[in-house]
Amino acid sequence: MGQRGLEILNLNIDELLQMLNEALCEEWLAYYQYWIGARMMEGPMRSEIEPELLLHANQELNHAVMVVERIIQLGGKPVLTPADWMKLSKCAYEVPDDPYVEAILTQNLNGERCAINRYKMIADFTSGKDHTTHQMATTILNEELEHEQDIEDWISDIERMKDDWKKLRLS
Repeated sequence: MGQRGLEILNLNIDELLQMLNEALCEEWLAYYQYWIGARMMEGPMRSEIEPELLLHANQELNHAVMVVERIIQLGGKPVLTPADWMKLSKCAYEVPDDPYVEAILTQNLNGERCAINRYKMIADFTSGKDHTTHQMATTILNEELEHEQDIEDWISDIERMKDDWKKLRLS
């Protein structure tokens, strides 16, 4: 980032870089959680949900690209080793040891809600102080909100399907 670009920032750059590096770690973990969960998943609607989870994984990877580019623009150093991802992430990585579709979706929903909090925090921190990071954070936040809605809809559809099966068995 150019000198004037840095001069107009009205915030603590070190604090912002810390938040961005934490977000970077969270994006890598979210990418892997989506990617491996999609491949491990079993149960109803798997064939419809799996490609969407892989799309979400690719979007998380794109978020990581945007965040690392911003860290570098701000003169920071991005996290350089996967060994630090779990240390710096404030979002949990949930191992997909239960491959049932609802369990995988619930894990991803938890991750999305954490990401929503992360990007709201970054957007609030940069609002009116760093327009470029603010725009990036709100762009990512909007995608995370879409992911949350997708997952909630799938969980609702599965619940509805299970209720219908119960009604059929009782009749």
